[in-house]
Amino acid sequence: MFKKVVLLGLLAVSGASFAGDADFILANRTGYPIDQVYVSPTHKNNWGRDRLGSNQLANNAWRKFTFGDTKNCVQDIKVVFADDDSEVEWEGFNLCELDKITLRYNRKTGDVSADTE
Repeated sequence: MFKKVVLLGLLAVSGASFAGDADFILANRTGYPIDQVYVSPTHKNNWGRDRLGSNQLANNAWRKFTFGDTKNCVQDIKVVFADDDSEVEWEGFNLCELDKITLRYNRKTGDVSADTE
């Protein structure tokens, strides 16, 4: 019995070492399919590569993104919509503290918002 408790304690401690990663779930509640997703540190102007690749993120769908840049926890997100190639940005997400980001967008008013967990 003691060995099982020690093993469980070691697993709990080793799991805690992964708690600093910046992986997150991105949920699309914009009303439109997303063709491209970019993530960049807030203080940089380089968006890097499209993190969706050849996939799309349909409206009301979600996807987990692996993101380990814990030296730059605060990130901006830019998406390109599949239906009209328009781009929208959301700023200032601390990915080291968030598990889920739900993007919202009102194309008529241009309002962007996000719910975070």
